[in-house]
Amino acid sequence: MSIDYETEYDNRGRIPEHPEIFARWERETKNYRAIAKDAQLGLSYGPSARQTIDLFPAKDPDAPLAMFIHGGWWRSLDPSMFSQLAAGPNANGITVAVVGYNLCPTCSIANIIEQMRAACLYLWRKFHKRIFVYGHSAGGHLAACMVAADWKSVASDVPADLVPAAYAISGVFDLMPLLHVSQNADLRLDEKSARAASPLYWPAPAGRKLDAVVGALESSEFLRQSRAIADAWGKGAKTCYEEISGTNHFTVVDSLVDPASAMTKRVVDLAKQVASIKI
Repeated sequence: MSIDYETEYDNRGRIPEHPEIFARWERETKNYRAIAKDAQLGLSYGPSARQTIDLFPAKDPDAPLAMFIHGGWWRSLDPSMFSQLAAGPNANGITVAVVGYNLCPTCSIANIIEQMRAACLYLWRKFHKRIFVYGHSAGGHLAACMVAADWKSVASDVPADLVPAAYAISGVFDLMPLLHVSQNADLRLDEKSARAASPLYWPAPAGRKLDAVVGALESSEFLRQSRAIADAWGKGAKTCYEEISGTNHFTVVDSLVDPASAMTKRVVDLAKQVASIKI
């Protein structure tokens, strides 16, 4: 039976209430930015206007360091919409960097991967700490790319395991199906570039950790994507697959606002594990 990729990957079409969800995110992020008095907004890690980091530090200067990457099909949304997703980890003593990147079609997904590596290098040189990365949707894909990076080939002054663990929420790890969706007018993928940017086909990052989680109400393709990366990488990395009950592609991230939620607790635990690794 053929798969209707257009329908499977059309999250806004599957969730007609998405404008209300986005409006709520805007309210929540505005409220959190207003109370985060120590936040450092718009730090520049690269030459373009979108290569910025909103930093939400924990009270302890020695706190574990996490980086959050937003979604939007690599072609929309802005990191300023997602400050509230630092709230839960912040409340548990984690410093969070919410990072931005250039959007397709002005750049390629391969370029965005490179920008995320540049953001990690910026954070390493600022804090001299390993980084735990978590991300949603396109950001889930990019989080997996960071944990699988060959960091010594990126820069000689960083640990080989600069990103020892990642938490990928509703990610796309096999980009080949995106050749068959309308969004590819902006993504501009062909078979070669789609495969090259698919962490599913990369070597499993031995000794590193990846949680691949997805909303239980998401499409069969999004469920498949997270199961596939957990299975494929499980032979070399420590992986975990989880479906978050009662959530769709957008509401799946909402519990990161809650300091006591199971998702927040897992993110905090992984960040602390990363911080415990000796330099």
